[in-house]
Amino acid sequence: MALFKYNGEWLQERRGGLIGAILNSGVARNEQGSRVARRGRRFPRNFLKPRFFRWLLLLLAVLFFCVFATFVLKLLSNGNEEEKYLPLSGEVLEQVSSYDAPLTPPKSKRRKQHFPCEVGLAAAVDNILEPKNYMNFTQFSLGYVEREVNPHANSPQSRFGGYQTLNEREKSFLARNQTIHCGFVKGMSRLSSPGFELNENDKAYMNTCRVAVSSCIFGSSDFLRRPTSRLISEFSKKNVCFVMFVDEQTLSKLSSEGHTPDEKGYVGLWKIVVVRNLPYLDMRKTGKVPKFLSHRLFPSSRYSIWLDSKMRLNTDPMLIIEFFLWRMRAEYAISNHYDRHCVWEEVLQNKRLNKYNHTAIDEQFMFYQSDGLRKFNPSDPNISLPSYVPEGSFIIRAHTPMSNLFSCLWFNEVDRFTSRDQLSFAYTYLKLTRMNPDKPFHLNMFKDCERRALAKLFRHRLLSSPPPP
Repeated sequence: MALFKYNGEWLQERRGGLIGAILNSGVARNEQGSRVARRGRRFPRNFLKPRFFRWLLLLLAVLFFCVFATFVLKLLSNGNEEEKYLPLSGEVLEQVSSYDAPLTPPKSKRRKQHFPCEVGLAAAVDNILEPKNYMNFTQFSLGYVEREVNPHANSPQSRFGGYQTLNEREKSFLARNQTIHCGFVKGMSRLSSPGFELNENDKAYMNTCRVAVSSCIFGSSDFLRRPTSRLISEFSKKNVCFVMFVDEQTLSKLSSEGHTPDEKGYVGLWKIVVVRNLPYLDMRKTGKVPKFLSHRLFPSSRYSIWLDSKMRLNTDPMLIIEFFLWRMRAEYAISNHYDRHCVWEEVLQNKRLNKYNHTAIDEQFMFYQSDGLRKFNPSDPNISLPSYVPEGSFIIRAHTPMSNLFSCLWFNEVDRFTSRDQLSFAYTYLKLTRMNPDKPFHLNMFKDCERRALAKLFRHRLLSSPPPP
């Protein structure tokens, strides 16, 4: 233990370490070399040197930078979390929706990307001509049930699809002169209405259409995507009807976003047709009416093109008809699915994503299996389709008897079972061709990449309605 002299006495130094050093610094030598005690305590002289200040400032700067960096990182992290819940404008959502990024967090498996491919369309509308005898397909006469007269239909309420019995359903697959259920069925009461009511002026306009391009938005489920006008020929603008079916809710929503129809009811090339008294609570099922029944909505039309509201048409409709129907000698054209080809896979995917009530899907699937539906086998040389699962967002049709019959049959399956039309496509097609071996149905199932070349694909605004319970 060290000793030091203070006022003539030797005292023990009881403080050590840093405190002792500070106390010891308070004792200094006078000019004659003797040690005297100073009053109070003094900081070391090094503290007053400029170099010490520089180190101190550097230390404070480092501490400030660390605190600032931590604050910024935390702020950015919070911002990314909040972006999930911030409401976006229609224009921003439109841009975001144009990407094919998954809506759910990506899985470990990398998402497969899909791209458009080249389609050998004609150079211009002036260079095309409908082939002679093109409409020389299977001929028979179809009539449609207008009012329910089935004695087994005891319900006084009308049902848009009618009350078709299983026996009537079975006979409807025969390609022959007959009257079948195909929507728009009134009830037994004279005052009943099937739904999907249109203005008489709109009906008169649609009755004049010879070629129709149609789409629909119900329940404000999507944005209005206008066809790219500069890519549509003047011939098509004058001779093709572009009809967008909407309900009153959607019309109000579109108007609030700046898509107000003009005095003739147009927004760009789209003729806006308002549908009242929707036939189904499920907006998806309501959308199947214009999707499948264009031959009933446009009774004078020879051709029609359906595109989903998530697509923007970028190709002249007459060039599409020439390539996929005339050149292929087909009366119905639809693309295969971009990823799945077997109905078994489609069933699992629908249940995995909760697209519809699982029990309803199982009942429909079991019914189809009991009636002969088998798994898709790509190695089968006698297979009639390149895929059993279509991508139903783009359909090209000639309004031939066989095409109209297939459309009615497919709609009846959606009306009877689930609105997931990809589940019923293969069954309907295979049963129709199986029951009419001597009456071919010329269906052209083209590649999905070709579909992507015809129209730009976006994502829906939101789900129009939750899956039915």
